[in-house]
Amino acid sequence: MAEPFIWPVRVYWEDTDAGGVVYHAQYLAFMERARSEWLRARGLHQDAIKREADLVFVVRAMDVDFRAPARLDDQLSVSVRLLECRGASFVMVQRIERDGALLVEAKVKIAALRASSFRPCPLPDFLSSQLKPPLETP
Repeated sequence: MAEPFIWPVRVYWEDTDAGGVVYHAQYLAFMERARSEWLRARGLHQDAIKREADLVFVVRAMDVDFRAPARLDDQLSVSVRLLECRGASFVMVQRIERDGALLVEAKVKIAALRASSFRPCPLPDFLSSQLKPPLETP
């Protein structure tokens, strides 16, 4: 299994509620940033994909398990690991950890849509080849 992509995140005051705990919706923002950086690390820039391929990515479904809170000033690691890549979608697992302790885990299904119509469309070959993890050899 391919190593996950890791994106570091610091918890700021604006990320927390009145009790100094990360507000639940902010974890989704952390995951979104990590997915964007995961694409960028593969040389895929979403603005260029939209402009050149008339394609955008949207979250189709997300199953989130909140296990423990993050707090102000925590240094978090947000990981992205591709599980599968199909015709017009891909599925990833994302984890948010603090010092190796799992705080949040999510399974995220991303759909590919035509930017001009917001209708599902297959991933172009240049994208699916970039997204799929390399085959592992025994």
